[in-house]
Formats: sequence, structure tokens, C-alpha cells
Amino acid sequence: MAQARGASTDKRKWIIGIAAVVVVAALVIGGVIWTISDKNKTEGQTIAAGGTSLTGDVTQKRDGVVVTVGKAGAKASIDVYADFLCPICGQFEKTYKADVEKAINDGKLQVRYHMVPLLNDRSDPPGYSLDSANAALAAADAGKFLQFHDSLFANQPEEGKRGYDKAQLIKLGQDVGITDPAFAQTVNAGTYEQQLNTAFQQIETDPKLAQDFGNGQSGFGTPTVTANGAIVSWQDPGWLAKVTG
Repeated sequence: MAQARGASTDKRKWIIGIAAVVVVAALVIGGVIWTISDKNKTEGQTIAAGGTSLTGDVTQKRDGVVVTVGKAGAKASIDVYADFLCPICGQFEKTYKADVEKAINDGKLQVRYHMVPLLNDRSDPPGYSLDSANAALAAADAGKFLQFHDSLFANQPEEGKRGYDKAQLIKLGQDVGITDPAFAQTVNAGTYEQQLNTAFQQIETDPKLAQDFGNGQSGFGTPTVTANGAIVSWQDPGWLAKVTG
């Protein structure tokens, strides 16, 4: 009887051990599937198209890889350097978008937008920062830069995960009202990518754009805002009022 009980106990232990291994394997597989799904959650999504509050007399003009938005004769101007993947840039846009657009509409402010591929290797697969910057310039050619720009920040993908592919960027352009087939051609061809990379190399090494990040770290980062050639502390809630007077 003792041997029978021992054999039965060993069998139960063996079954419990197998069950534990199965549970662990299921958890690991489930975790891997969830991780892949989370990383690729932008796949197949339609980027929600947003609008702006800009009035009809506000112009949006591309000059090289810089897009100027505003009314002629605005007494103040700022330069904004941002990356569509940068989470702090996204926070900057959410916090100040309405105030900046009001200042533009009031004729007080012109904004020069510099879209920089600082985090181009931080999407999976790499390349979203550059693809989105190129697409935004193509949208500027169609007079829809800010609508496209605001929509991307409102639906910003996470750093380290999948961005949006060219087909999704083209669909967004169509949804914000771009009908010119040249837009899709420019997005697919990466027409402005070399210019963007060249401009970024200059921006990254410009001492006037370098900031002190503490702990001995300094250099260029996004977002960076400048006015009259000097870096603006946009973390100060009153920065825009100070710029526009």
C-alpha cells in the first residue's frame, strides 16, 4: 500500500508539473502576442483627420524644408523645431496649439515650422520621423500643412513602436482635403528626405540651438522654440504672451 500511495503521489506531482509548464508557456506566448500587437497597433489604422481654427487669410508656405504659417505683417515670429514621433513635442502641441493658432489668426504671430527626423531610428521599423516630415512638406505644397501637422500630433504613435506607413500618410492627406496626385507621388518618392537630412545635420550642430539638459548633457533636442534667434523657455506658461508682446 505504501508503494501504491507513493506511485500515486509521484504521478500527481508529475501532472502538476506538466500543468505548471503549460501555464507558463501560455503566459509567455500570450505575452509575446500582446507585445507584438501593442507594438503594431497603428497597423491598418486610419489617422483621424483634424482641422484648424485658421482664418482664410492665413497663408501656409513652404520654403525648402521650412513651412511658414501666418499673416503678412505679423510683428512677431517664432521657429519651432519638432519631430512627429517626439512625445514631448506632442505635449507641446496639445498645450499650446489653441493659443498659437489664435495669435496667428490675430495677425500677431508667424510660425516657421522645422520638422526634424531626430528620432528616425526610434520607431519600429525605423523611418517614421523622416517619412512623416517629408509628407508634411508635401502637404504644405497643397496648402494643408497645419491640418496635416495637427492630425499627426493628435494621433501620435508611441516612440519605440510602429509609426504610420506611407499609405496611411497619403490617406490622411486625402482626408484633410488634398486632391492633387502630386502629394502621393511626393510621399512615395521621399522627395524631400535628402533636404530634411541635410537641414537636420546643420540644425543638430548649430550652437545657437544647443541646450543644457543637466548632468553634463547638452545639445539639440525637440521641441526647441526660438524667437529673434534666441531659445525660448516654452515651459514658462507665459512664453507666448512675452513673444507677441
